Parts: sequence; C-alpha cells; structure tokens
Amino acid sequence: MLAALLCITATGCSVTTKDPGYVPPAPLKPMEQLEKAPLAEAKAFSSGTDVLSFITADGTVACSLTSARGEHLNLPYEQNRYTDSANNKLPIVPVAHCELATYPAPQPGDIKDDCAGTHLGYLGGVALLVPESAGYGECRSGVTSMEATYGPKGTKAGPLTQLPVLPDGQTLERNGLRCSAYNGGVACGNVSAGVGFFVSPERYELIAGPPANSPKAQPEAPKTP
Repeated sequence: MLAALLCITATGCSVTTKDPGYVPPAPLKPMEQLEKAPLAEAKAFSSGTDVLSFITADGTVACSLTSARGEHLNLPYEQNRYTDSANNKLPIVPVAHCELATYPAPQPGDIKDDCAGTHLGYLGGVALLVPESAGYGECRSGVTSMEATYGPKGTKAGPLTQLPVLPDGQTLERNGLRCSAYNGGVACGNVSAGVGFFVSPERYELIAGPPANSPKAQPEAPKTP
C-alpha cells in the first residue's frame, strides 16, 4: 500500500485493483458465438487445399471444414477414400468434422447407428455437422486419431501435431458452415439453419434448429390511430 501511495504522489500513476465482487459474463450460446465472433483469415488454415483444418490451443480438439461423399470425408490428417473413383458419383456435401483427445460418452438418445446390428461399438469423441443436422459419436473399434495423438497415451507425433492453432474466440467459415474455438472447446454450425454442435473434453451439445414446419413470425399489422 505504501508503494502505491508513493507511486501516486511521485508520478501520478494509477494502481489497478481487482474488484472482489466482479462476476465475468457468461459465454455466448454456441450459435450466437458463431454468428458474432470475428472471422480468421482462412488462408492460414488451408495448407493450399480447399479444406480448412485447425486444432485448439490446448490440443484437445481438432476440426476440419471440409467435404464428404457419402460416408467418406476428405480429412487431410487421416487415410480416407474420398477421392476414390468409385465415389465420384456421390454428391459432394460440405461438412464440419471434429475429433477430441478425451471426450464424454454419447447420450442414449444421440446414438443413431446400431453398428451393423451389434449395438456395440458406438463411441464418442467425434462430431459431424452437415448443412441440415449435427451428430455426435460413431461406430468404430479403437481410438480417434486425436486420442492416439493427444490422449492420455498419445504419441504427440504425426500430422495432427502440424495443424495450425485457431485462437480462442476466432471463427472459420467454409461453404456456409462455421467453426469457432471458444469456452474450452469448439462450436460448429450452419448459422442460417440454426443447426450445430459444441464439443469439449467435458461435455457436448447438439443444436437441432427450429422445426421445419414451425410458423414464421408475421409482421405486425399497422395500427390505426
């Protein structure tokens, strides 16, 4: 305190003290974050391709704004069959795909695949957004690429370690879909449709958007004096 008084007396400098009663504002909801957050320069995340890929600063989530042909995703850090000639007849769909190093299990209501009739092996750690819907989890045996790289027994080596970091609070956009690093995880969504997801090591959220048959708000009729 004496040092602060001497500082003010001698130089006129100010001393900042923390307000013990200050409560930081709550984070925006995922779709609000995607709509309002500043867009990052896409070129830094493209590696000369049409795909935008990034990892969060804490190394817990890696995502790509990319394309899919059927179930085949064009992911630069994983082997895939996206470019196989047999898949050329399939329509190209813009998607957002995220993987986590550690992750929550899917809720029973979010399990959308019976895994070839076995009802076994539907695991979390992966989220996928297409223009009209979002899902969490997939049928697989083993770990995600992120888990193999940055999980508890991760190697800390491989192509995922070369991904650029998307700073917290910034957003990328490709073909109408956006992803934003915020609130300890990543939100991705189709803002115009109100569809998206949020994923983090602790929790996930799927945003379904308004019902297709929901009535649109009608403008108010002019009032007569």
